[in-house]
Amino acid sequence: MHFPAHNSGAASKILEPLADPGLLPLETPLPHAVFHQDGTMLLPAGGMLNSEQRDFLFAHFQPHQDTAQEASMANAQNGPADRTKGALALDDMNLAIGALLGIRSQAGMGREMLPCRLIGFRSGGALFVTPPASGNPAWEPFLGEQVEIVAIATQAVFWLVCTVEAVCAHPFRYLVLSEPGTIRRLRERRAIRVRTQLAVRYGVDLTGSSLERLGIGCDISVLGMSLAAGQKIGEVGERICVVFPIEAGEAQATFQAVAVIRNLRSDTPQEGLTLHGLEFDPLAPESQIALKTFVFDRQDAVSYWAGMPG
Repeated sequence: MHFPAHNSGAASKILEPLADPGLLPLETPLPHAVFHQDGTMLLPAGGMLNSEQRDFLFAHFQPHQDTAQEASMANAQNGPADRTKGALALDDMNLAIGALLGIRSQAGMGREMLPCRLIGFRSGGALFVTPPASGNPAWEPFLGEQVEIVAIATQAVFWLVCTVEAVCAHPFRYLVLSEPGTIRRLRERRAIRVRTQLAVRYGVDLTGSSLERLGIGCDISVLGMSLAAGQKIGEVGERICVVFPIEAGEAQATFQAVAVIRNLRSDTPQEGLTLHGLEFDPLAPESQIALKTFVFDRQDAVSYWAGMPG
């Protein structure tokens, strides 16, 4: 699956409201993506709606369509704001062999992060990593190229910049990256949440093949989310499947997870809805990277870290 590039901006859109629900066909692949009035993708192109889902969509969101022929990408070269004091070194990250990394080129605009793994260190601070997973468009790192890395450590996520020192093919394919020239720590509490308004398909079919209802993803973290639904979905301890699109610029992903209902709350965003506190079951590495990147993008976009102590 693809996941969004770490990008504080978003693709430029020309949004027009969908005043008539009939503009969204039922049980037929949508000809275009549907967005909320703030530009958040609600449904990807090709998704399908039943009558109940469409009614919920227009009752609780303000569906819009993007009439721009091409979405322009915001500058993706600005790294996340550094909120720590003093320079960080590689040892401060406490990375373990096998740690999951996201990697992308610093060249160009709007590139997506691709997953790879840390496989070793070299004296002087160089890193050995597996080649990035295939992307769209395809990208092959080259000697001397500068790359951005998002490194997921035990207690935090770090952003760093390295130079490709070698592209090796024997005894297997791997990259040698220079000692990081810049390291920034993205501080992470256990359950930092960012506010969202996502159109979330959900249901008790844990395979995700039959999700008949639509709800509102009110906020989300790397561990779980709050889901407002038109009715009580289930009891505390029961599991459901949730599916929703993730978008940053032109990079898109469909996130799917099984989640357990941890609590039911009355502080609903809109009258008549039931708010469910969900905790995700363990995620696949690609889904974990996608979700972390999405959450950090949203934190950066709303200057989340500006109010945090140093």
